[in-house]
Amino acid sequence: MKTTKTKASVINAIFLSAVIFGTVSCGNHEDKAEDHSTHAESKTEEVAKEQNDAKFDDNKDEKNAKFLVKAAEINLEEISLGKLAEEKSTNADVKELAKMMVTAHKKALEDLKGLAGKKNISIPTEDTQDVIDAHTKLSEKTEQKDFNKAYVDKMVDGHKDAVELFEKESTESSDADIRAWATSMLPELRKHLDHSIAVQKKFEKK
Repeated sequence: MKTTKTKASVINAIFLSAVIFGTVSCGNHEDKAEDHSTHAESKTEEVAKEQNDAKFDDNKDEKNAKFLVKAAEINLEEISLGKLAEEKSTNADVKELAKMMVTAHKKALEDLKGLAGKKNISIPTEDTQDVIDAHTKLSEKTEQKDFNKAYVDKMVDGHKDAVELFEKESTESSDADIRAWATSMLPELRKHLDHSIAVQKKFEKK
């Protein structure tokens, strides 16, 4: 009788262990699959450039690819710095400006992904080193006055450069779709620049 009970206990223990192991194993497998999927969707600037270099031999195509890579980096930076300003600033004007930047540039980045896919151009989908450096530099401003001024100045300078870049591509790109997209982005970029300058002037008066 004792032997039968002992055998039954051993069998139950083995079965339970198998169930637990199988559950953990499946869970790990799912986690790995999810990690792989996430990794596959993200793309660094270096990877994007390498892929574009391998795909395009024509100088015109390379210029178009470089523009879209740069446009992606601009959007990624505005989103990154905007989120930081929303979190750290206590100034209502700065927080409003930052929120506008995050919302608008998220949409612009999604539109850009669609255009890049259509043109078989690889673009970075995670923060580039320049974006990381800009975020780090801004986050080091511990005083509110310094932080707010640095963020707003960055928005003014960044959007001046962006408007200049997009104006050039709106007329000079060899691709009609890219020219059209660059042209369509200009009103929003100019609005961002005007808004940034208006906030900047408020700080100059203080």
